[in-house]
Amino acid sequence: MAKRLSVCLILEGSYPYIVGGVAAWVQQLILNLPELDFVIYTISPKEHQKIRYTLPENVILHRDIVINKKHKSLRKPRSKSKLFAELKELHTLFQAPSQINLQKIIQYLPEESYLYLDSIKHPVGWNMVTHSNMQHNPAYPFADYFWAWKSAHDMIFTMLGASIPDADVYHAVSTGYAGLAGAVAKVRKSRPFMLTEHGLYHKEREMEIKRAAFVQGYQRDMWINIFNNLSRISYYYADLIITLFEYNRKKEVELGAPEEKTMIIPNGIDIEFFSQVKRTSRKGFHVGLVGRIVPIKDIKTFIYVAKIVATAIPESKFYAIGPVDEDPAYFEDCKLLVESLQLTAHIEFVGKQDVREYYSFLDVVMLTSIREAQPLVILEAFCCGVPVASTKVGNVLELLDYDERFLAAPKDAEKLAQAVKFIYNNPKKVHEFVELNKQKVRKFFDRKKVYRRYGEIYNNLKGK
Repeated sequence: MAKRLSVCLILEGSYPYIVGGVAAWVQQLILNLPELDFVIYTISPKEHQKIRYTLPENVILHRDIVINKKHKSLRKPRSKSKLFAELKELHTLFQAPSQINLQKIIQYLPEESYLYLDSIKHPVGWNMVTHSNMQHNPAYPFADYFWAWKSAHDMIFTMLGASIPDADVYHAVSTGYAGLAGAVAKVRKSRPFMLTEHGLYHKEREMEIKRAAFVQGYQRDMWINIFNNLSRISYYYADLIITLFEYNRKKEVELGAPEEKTMIIPNGIDIEFFSQVKRTSRKGFHVGLVGRIVPIKDIKTFIYVAKIVATAIPESKFYAIGPVDEDPAYFEDCKLLVESLQLTAHIEFVGKQDVREYYSFLDVVMLTSIREAQPLVILEAFCCGVPVASTKVGNVLELLDYDERFLAAPKDAEKLAQAVKFIYNNPKKVHEFVELNKQKVRKFFDRKKVYRRYGEIYNNLKGK
């Protein structure tokens, strides 16, 4: 009997601990390829997180590594002097990404060997820290720089030294630490490594870093450079780099991804599942947001839009459809905002639901996110025949045909409200737009075809 092909999915801060988004995509990928075995290798910020999905039967192993934890070294480097010479050389090569080389580092650093102490005790390591401080941090206390540098590099040392599960193909679902783990797996195991980016990890981290008040200027530059370089390593070692749409593919190439390795495979939805929705009219005007109640979805802007629209259209009703327990403090803030704006009669937080029930009667689906890749909710809504008003994030512009009547900048509640009111006042024009997009979604975004493509890629990579 032939051995089943095994794929190691490498995931950072996602499946199976987070519901929706990339995590939902991973669950469906596994379910739709039952002929393959999957190994789940997760990178987590803390231990003992609650698993939010039932792992499918073809998941044969789940190994979690806590990136913030100091792991005990069970082995020693083969030659510290040669290892640190290579680490120093790697830092100089980031200006020429085509020359990135992990092979010699891995040659001297066995699995379960971690450099937390050696990174500052070895003379080369200590000189790297002090030189970097003098170069980038002359105006700030050395202690601040030291701890920032050590925190950043300890997580990298965790991924360089971690024990990686065996598999035929390694598939990271982001760059960052997951991409680094994929590159290390390729070097250690001599197996193919592929990368899928839904969003651009280094850009997402850059946005977060720039918004974080507690990250000082020199630390901000350090973290941004680290995440950019982790992406470069991922691109260099990946045999194939997949993203969801052309804009992101171009950005990958700009950062160093070899263009011949890049490929676009869009998101897909269960066309049969959503095609079963039968649209029915309900009294009033109904607007829904499908998503987690978390800051990145910007539920507060959704609430402000509700205030503007409810003033103009008193019969309007708004539904926030999605889990409320991921960020309890933010959920409480949203409820307080609803009360302060006197919207309790207009807005309902319904929690996680079968979204088809709502797609059957919603007059508008709204997306107020400040960051997205290629949001499934837009594909689902169009497949069901529901118009969409959205912020201009990720691939939304293309999905909405660059039609400014339905688009707004993130946090622009006034423009989003105008889009919702346009949909209310122009049902015939909107119906024609939605019908065109319904056919496009059903033709090009069928999930079965998308996952079948991934199955073919896994087999092709294994055969190389």
